[in-house]
Amino acid sequence: MSNDSTSTYRPATRLLHAGIERTPFGETSEAMFLTSGFVYDNAEQAEATFTGDVVHYQYSRFGNPTVAALESRLADLEGAEACIATSTGMGAVSSALLSHVKAGDRVVASRALFGSCHWIVANLLPRYGVETEFVDGRDLDAWAAALSRPTAAVLLESPSNPMLDILDLRAISDLAHAAGALVVVDNVFATPLYQKPLELGADVVVYSCTKHIDGQGRVLGGAVLGRRDWITDTLQPFTRNTGNALSPFNAWVMLKGLETLSLRVRAMTENAAAVADHLAAADCVTRVFYPGRTDHPQYELAKRQMSDASTLVAFEVAGGKEGAFAFMNALRLIAISNNLGDARSMVTHPATTTHMKIGAEERARLGISDGAIRFSVGLEDIADLKDDLDRGLAALRSR
Repeated sequence: MSNDSTSTYRPATRLLHAGIERTPFGETSEAMFLTSGFVYDNAEQAEATFTGDVVHYQYSRFGNPTVAALESRLADLEGAEACIATSTGMGAVSSALLSHVKAGDRVVASRALFGSCHWIVANLLPRYGVETEFVDGRDLDAWAAALSRPTAAVLLESPSNPMLDILDLRAISDLAHAAGALVVVDNVFATPLYQKPLELGADVVVYSCTKHIDGQGRVLGGAVLGRRDWITDTLQPFTRNTGNALSPFNAWVMLKGLETLSLRVRAMTENAAAVADHLAAADCVTRVFYPGRTDHPQYELAKRQMSDASTLVAFEVAGGKEGAFAFMNALRLIAISNNLGDARSMVTHPATTTHMKIGAEERARLGISDGAIRFSVGLEDIADLKDDLDRGLAALRSR
């Protein structure tokens, strides 16, 4: 929920001050409430708390002051009415969908999804009698055809993982709403600083807070943001009763991460733009995908929809899997890891890691070749990053 005392400030300021509720001790840093439960003044207060007549913390699975501070700050940043934090990013995605749909419903999703999101739509939802359909997220005609029938929910990512497709959030949301669907957008690659899906027509935004929001490789967490009535009436009963709760310690760490989010993301984006240009000039790199470059297929849409590009770059090297492995194994500074949005630079090979289980045929539809590499660009000196990339390129050329 938005904090009126900070609502007039700009994002970098709100990341430091929104949602602060100090204890009587007047601490500078937010207090950490590492407690499983809470006590009541009397039995009547306990009863009134459970009936909802009194607002009082009950149990940290239901709510916790440290977690509530994180939820308040994230909602303020996103421009959402309410937020629920979850134990992981995938906990956020699964809770948003499973709390909303039932047997006999229909879900339409973009093909270009993170591997675990793809699994939920392709495998989990159908087990519970939910019909699912994938479309090419870039094709508005495909969306129109899929959404010509009543639909309960739509799931999409933009920019997508791993190839950074940009989807038209406004147009897709309009089509989805005409079909009666709730629009759920995974906004991880854009971060809450570069894209506002709720302003573009989406109903729900989900994050893996593990990524840029913590952004320093420390803890797991997720968040679901949207209208207060949907959060309260649909999502909250689901998360409370299924136990998808965020640890107060993790929430506190993420509050500290938010304080530097704007600085980190801006610097990482500057590095990513320079990395994309450096890779595009290499003769053994066959394709580069970066929304900030004019050669990105949806460059104009990205400019219209996002305030800046991304900290992620996707590129394809010659030589398929062997070429990609030779490039990655020659790196000395840039780590091989399937995480992203971290202060440290990381590369991964989607075909053999994050998107292995969707199969070769589906990867081909998504443009994820065996030579494709996803690069999460960190905060290192850009000269050192270029030097390390040149090591990889040299190893690729010498094969």
